[in-house]
Amino acid sequence: MTPRQQWRPGYPVAAGVFAIGMAGTTLPTPLYGLYRQELGFSELMVTVVFAAYALGVIAVLLLAGHVSDEVGRRPVLLCALGLSAASALCFIFEGGLPALFAGRVLSGFAAGLFSGAATAAVLELAKPGQEGRAGFAATAANMGGLGCGPLLAGVLAQYAPWPLTLPFLVHLGLLAVAAVLTWLLPETVGNPRRARLRPEGLRLPPEVRGVFTPCAVAAFAGFSLLGLFTAVAPSFVSRTLGVDNLAVSGAIVCTVFLGSTLGQLLTGRLGVRRALPGGCLVLVAGLVLVSTSLAVRSLPVLVIGAVCGGIGQGLAFRAGLTAVGAAAPPAHRGGTISAFFLVAYLGISLPVVGVGALTLVLGLRGAGLAFSGCVIVLVGCVGLYVLRRPPAEE
Repeated sequence: MTPRQQWRPGYPVAAGVFAIGMAGTTLPTPLYGLYRQELGFSELMVTVVFAAYALGVIAVLLLAGHVSDEVGRRPVLLCALGLSAASALCFIFEGGLPALFAGRVLSGFAAGLFSGAATAAVLELAKPGQEGRAGFAATAANMGGLGCGPLLAGVLAQYAPWPLTLPFLVHLGLLAVAAVLTWLLPETVGNPRRARLRPEGLRLPPEVRGVFTPCAVAAFAGFSLLGLFTAVAPSFVSRTLGVDNLAVSGAIVCTVFLGSTLGQLLTGRLGVRRALPGGCLVLVAGLVLVSTSLAVRSLPVLVIGAVCGGIGQGLAFRAGLTAVGAAAPPAHRGGTISAFFLVAYLGISLPVVGVGALTLVLGLRGAGLAFSGCVIVLVGCVGLYVLRRPPAEE
């Protein structure tokens, strides 16, 4: 009897693999300041390096988002873990900007594969009656993993030797454990077959367009907040608030993703009609607190703003995804959801690069204030729209 037959792990193990994989995508977050000092590049280049990750995710969503439906979940998860390991090696043997870009693009490829295959594996491994818990496990693994990456890297970089190497060595060890667990996972796709990489296209049927636009704009705005914290929050904390502890920077970024996890949990209790406008309102409040923290240079206010903004992002994102998925006809649901994620990941990249460009003119503090003001207006308009025209419940 093989080990896989002796022990058949369920959805919690798949969620753990998901979390380990996603943690690697945010591992460099508190380290960008160290790279900037070592290589001598600007804040704008930090945001461009970060945005390379989102380009990798988008490329995979467009080209290979369907692959795990054909070849099976386990091979795609193993491939994603391999890409995560290759990304870590790029950072371990980093020799300049090209290696950083390569590491971030590979990390984006891995995240793009994880987002579909791991989510599906977690849901499909749930036994009857466990569907609700499995859905939350997938959400918690995604956002929790993204939050744990900066926390792990910040603590190791601050209190352990080799700050630019040890976090990635530790993650390589976790990836090895995740690979073993993935090999033991039951395959949930019947009759796997060879897949061909081909652009799937983004289908947006007419009946979903009225719901899609406000939901996708809310997702864009919420992900732009996540992108801001993931790319440049450590620089804000260090250069604007005067806190140089990398563990503190990593913990602050972690709070945004923990807030998002909490917001997504609350969405199920509030329902889509209340969660979407409510999430926009809470996101606006979080952005106001973040901009206030920059104006008055207050770390506690920044932390409260991070939690509040994360909750708002989580509420709006899950509500929007639920509404879009419910409105899309079954034949076009996959393409519609892919389009939704594409808009969201544009939000995590394009505005952040804009912030980096603004730092050259306005400085970090001024760029952060300008960013917050623009997103507040955007989210406020979306919130008012969905308050007047709430989407239907699933």
